[in-house]
Amino acid sequence: MIDVKVQIVDGTFHEVDSNELAFKMAGIFAFKDAAKKAGMILLEPIMKVEVTTPDEYQGDLLGDINRRRGKIDGIEAKSGQTILSGHVPLSEMFGYATAIRSLSKGRASYSMEPFTFQQVPASILGTILDAASKKPAARS
Repeated sequence: MIDVKVQIVDGTFHEVDSNELAFKMAGIFAFKDAAKKAGMILLEPIMKVEVTTPDEYQGDLLGDINRRRGKIDGIEAKSGQTILSGHVPLSEMFGYATAIRSLSKGRASYSMEPFTFQQVPASILGTILDAASKKPAARS
């Protein structure tokens, strides 16, 4: 959840029934109820990615970024090197170091940094929710 603001507008205190645990439980139940009514969506982190590669591997690396649900924002050529700039979901970037070495015979490099969050596509959302429902709830 992001950008959550809570404002308590009314409350009472009773000497017998009011204690710290009762107020915590009331807050938990109110938050859960609000979350159900909010129509929440699942967001995924999107990374800004910059790949530097010799010109001959440009096509292979472009295809790999597209396969990873990436969007290319720019292609820049500099003295035999190509710089690909784009945005790729973080979940698709796992194992990219190995892939880029294989595709370029070890001659390409990349950097990435957090950029934004976007809604998870419906085609992937079902898989994520199925996996999450099989895991036991986290304890705090």
